[in-house]
Amino acid sequence: MQMLSGLGKARYVPLLILFTLAVMQSCRKNPKDMTDQELAEAISSKDIYQDLLSQATEAGIDTRKFEAKDSIPPVFALLEEIAFGHKPTIRFTQKKVKADTALIRNAAEELAKGQSAEKVMEQLEPVFPVYHNLKIHYDRLIKSNKQDSAAYVAQTLNAYRWIHRQIQGAPRFVMVNIRGAYLTAMDSAGKNVLTMRTVVGKRDTPTPTIDTYATSIVTHPYWNVPKSIAIKEIFPKAAADPEYLTRNRIQVIGKDGQAINPEELEWGDLTADKFPYRFRQETGEDNSLGLLKVEIKNPLAIYLHDTNARYLFKSDKRWRSHGCIRVQHPTDLANYMAGTKLLDSDFMTEPDSVSHPPKWHKLKVRVPVFLLYLPADCNEKGDLMYFPDVYKREAPNA
Repeated sequence: MQMLSGLGKARYVPLLILFTLAVMQSCRKNPKDMTDQELAEAISSKDIYQDLLSQATEAGIDTRKFEAKDSIPPVFALLEEIAFGHKPTIRFTQKKVKADTALIRNAAEELAKGQSAEKVMEQLEPVFPVYHNLKIHYDRLIKSNKQDSAAYVAQTLNAYRWIHRQIQGAPRFVMVNIRGAYLTAMDSAGKNVLTMRTVVGKRDTPTPTIDTYATSIVTHPYWNVPKSIAIKEIFPKAAADPEYLTRNRIQVIGKDGQAINPEELEWGDLTADKFPYRFRQETGEDNSLGLLKVEIKNPLAIYLHDTNARYLFKSDKRWRSHGCIRVQHPTDLANYMAGTKLLDSDFMTEPDSVSHPPKWHKLKVRVPVFLLYLPADCNEKGDLMYFPDVYKREAPNA
């Protein structure tokens, strides 16, 4: 009888275990109800955080500063780095956009629920095709022990994560790679819509790195000659040749904005560094800006524009400008930025025998524009490309 009683009790042991597990499960706090610190503790108490570090390393992220020390690891900082990167070397940034905290919080909750680090990475990282291809190349280079080449790719991966941060809510964006002298226009998902050659700054007049947005398209723009060009180039020629300004359709503009007859000036009494006027070139095909200009928000007087020297796009050495960016297909770029057919396809081929007044077309939405100095990138086929350090920024004492 005692044996039968023992066997009867044994039958209830599995039920008791299930009941205990059910009670423990009911007592476990839902990740959605956890504080950020509780989530971080829950994630760090498992192997999940180590898996997350490993996955981040494979995306070219330097995870040393995110490793767990004596306290709770910086889970949320790592998640933000995975999604939005850190600011690359950029001379001027119009505004740093705040990270999407809802996206990061959701990723932390998924990790706490037991979702794999690989799946969470997919939710966080940019969906850009170029980013995906760069990750593949980065993995290949690491496995081939090509650390230097992999480091170049890692820089570009971070740049695209930063772009992911900065374009939140934008329907499209434009990126110019100064090192490669080309432009790509992409939709919000990073799909290439336009690719074209550019002419960018020479080494002694480099194009600055800028993170900003386009404000308007200007057709038939004036060229307001920058002071540096006026002093070094225009003034000496104008002082030496009375016909130079007329021949190049350049006006002398006074402080009141009105044109002054250059023949009335005593050029012999004037000096370039104390010239009290400014130069402005009339609109038209002979204008140095061509027929179109894209204004971007920045204090450095940098913009994208057409050119009257379109033959330069045929060259592979396109570091020829004073700093602004000349674009190969300005009409296509303008229409893409506007999100509509702003200009007809024959705009660039219309006769331009007369000087048309400038016309401003304000963009209805902000279009992010990035002028970056990327050492590597992928083309539309997914091929990895490297670019020369044209400004010698990597060389010591350069």
